[in-house]
Amino acid sequence: MRVIIVGAGQVGSSIAADLDTTHEVVIVDCDPERVDELNYSLDVLAIHGDGTSVGTLEEAGIERADMVIASTDDDETNIVVCATAKAVSSAFTIARVKNTEYLRTWQHSEKAFGVDFMVCTNLLAAESIVRVVGLPAARDVDPFADGKVQMAEFEIDDESPVADQTVSEADRFDSLTFAAILRDGAVTIPRGDTIIRPGDRVVVIGSPKSVQGFAETISPAEATGAAEEVVIVGGSEIGYHVARLLEERGFKPRLLERDPERARELAEDLPNTIVMESDATDIDFLEREYIGDADLLVSALESDEKNLLVSLLAARLGVERTVAVIDTTPYVELFEAVGVDVGVSPREVVAEEITRFTREGGAENVALIESDKAEVLEIEVDTNSVLAGKPIRKSVASLPQGVVIGAITRAGKFITPRGDTVIEPGDHVVVFADSSVIGDVAPKL
Repeated sequence: MRVIIVGAGQVGSSIAADLDTTHEVVIVDCDPERVDELNYSLDVLAIHGDGTSVGTLEEAGIERADMVIASTDDDETNIVVCATAKAVSSAFTIARVKNTEYLRTWQHSEKAFGVDFMVCTNLLAAESIVRVVGLPAARDVDPFADGKVQMAEFEIDDESPVADQTVSEADRFDSLTFAAILRDGAVTIPRGDTIIRPGDRVVVIGSPKSVQGFAETISPAEATGAAEEVVIVGGSEIGYHVARLLEERGFKPRLLERDPERARELAEDLPNTIVMESDATDIDFLEREYIGDADLLVSALESDEKNLLVSLLAARLGVERTVAVIDTTPYVELFEAVGVDVGVSPREVVAEEITRFTREGGAENVALIESDKAEVLEIEVDTNSVLAGKPIRKSVASLPQGVVIGAITRAGKFITPRGDTVIEPGDHVVVFADSSVIGDVAPKL
């Protein structure tokens, strides 16, 4: 495909880097230095200009474009880019927005604003955070096949019961597949005799019940369920949506907001959330309110540095797990190294959502592992797929190393993949693939 990306920030450049080897990519940005940098670092055509201008879009080849992705940091600019692109072409348009009101308007009117698909950064980030709640030791959780399949990434610590066990010993669930082990920056496809080491990150795919069971096996001491005590720091849009989504799941979180007017608004909009007006760095207040007894604390302030500080302070007070919103994607690994249990990058989450539309072979869903080390794809199998009509042990021979069939759903029912399982056209298959082979794998599936 010919893909035009408007906005060369973290989201746009991340998408461009993911696509540059498999698609013809043109990226537009108003910063000339950033344009020069991308022309040297990626196999793309980077153009200096205003993406809302018809002239700039024509220079980018809009008449031949299959897709236009508007990913600047300004909602209105992204909407205008899509509207302009629709006016002069038939390209599929994707707009990234932060304001959920735009998303709500778009959902009420098909293709409103000239946007074919809209992704809301704040809502996606909140959903990503909420999926981690209630799953001990989970660093990332993604649903597939309408929620019938889950992919989860877990970190194994020294005290975990599965540390130093083989995969065969740790695999006590019929509907669970060990897809990969991430160790020292490398991706390993595990065998039955592969030993799980402390510090490893284990990626599993299975039914939600089996993934939950595995989580409880890894960290039996951690509480699970709606009885968990969750504290949210910051009444930002992300903080609000985290509280709202937790309320829908039966939780009764506490939320700290410093601004009196915003705290009052949140208290009115969140009937099952205790909203407290306070500075999250006020140690006396935190101790007085027993914040240290919380099972999980989500820091959703507007500053990465403040989120780091609050997370470290919470851990010192005794909070079991901390989740921090980290707007600067490269900081995620750093923050997790110094003490944050889970870092969630809204920019990375939205890039992941957009990526699934660009996958050759029509992926239904895509999850990125450790930013770009691997991907999990959901594919609806057709008659041309190498998987169709053959036992898995034969069909995988047509695929490169680094691919694992993680789960199958057929007519809405979960099927555990085994070597003699025959995949049929119409089945939904969840596949783990190392990033080095994803370009070869997706078209074959």
